[in-house]
Amino acid sequence: MIRLDHREPMPEALRGAILALGNFDGFHQGHQAVVGEAIRWARAEGRPAIVATFDPHPVRFFQPDAEPFRLTTLDQRQELFAAAGADAMLVFHFDEAIAGMLAERWVRDMIHGRLSVAGVTTGEDFVFGKDRSGTAASLRSLGEPLGIATHAVAGVSDADGPISSSRIRAALQAGDCETAARLLTRPFAVRGGVQHGDKLGRTIGYPTANLALGTYLRPRYGIYAVTGKLADGRILQGAANIGVRPTFDPPKELLEPFFFDFSGDLYGQEVEVAFHHFLRPEAKFDSLDGLMEQMARDCDEARRLLA
Repeated sequence: MIRLDHREPMPEALRGAILALGNFDGFHQGHQAVVGEAIRWARAEGRPAIVATFDPHPVRFFQPDAEPFRLTTLDQRQELFAAAGADAMLVFHFDEAIAGMLAERWVRDMIHGRLSVAGVTTGEDFVFGKDRSGTAASLRSLGEPLGIATHAVAGVSDADGPISSSRIRAALQAGDCETAARLLTRPFAVRGGVQHGDKLGRTIGYPTANLALGTYLRPRYGIYAVTGKLADGRILQGAANIGVRPTFDPPKELLEPFFFDFSGDLYGQEVEVAFHHFLRPEAKFDSLDGLMEQMARDCDEARRLLA
């Protein structure tokens, strides 16, 4: 899949595309409906399908001190969009120029002038432009004179209400991996490079891969049953601690998966850790023996749940 930058010219082969316009951070069921409509429409008319996203997220631009909240990285989104059938991902680099762009200019200069798309799909509640002044309705009225067709896709709901990124974040912060996975249609997953740590785990028989959390949302601190996808495509089962390791000094926030029945050097490799089940909250132990006994129970429970 091609990754496009909104600041660069649109390749000729992609002009006249159908664009799914949104942020699509979680790429949950609602996002998938918007992107799926763009791909269906593009295929029906023999056009390319492009999915847009924003980096940084507008919330991060306007609130730089906001707590981490991302559900995916750009690389993860690109892979998800490709798997859905899109031909390209367009990254809008959210800066002062974009933040201050009026809705009319967005449509005239960006969507029509720079991107030259034939059609745009959005969610019904999509807003854009300075002060969130543009809506799906105004996108339609502004686009029609320029030959841009639009489709506004209704939100997706379940028995508990509209499916949204905020619901997924709330579920993860409560340790409810199952609800998050249902809304996302896949487990929440953190991807990162394996770092050298203090290697305490290997001294007690549980060598872990240490990953920084970066800008990802922090799920509830505690122990999880996880799977890990290695760079070579292998999938491993394991148990992971996410938190600040209160038994050890100094406290240090990490994601530390221990993969069952695995021996090898993962340092410097990229690993994606998927959260399947919350086992227990993070706890401080008075002794290493107590910690090791609990870790053995955690691993047994994780194996049972993942079997």
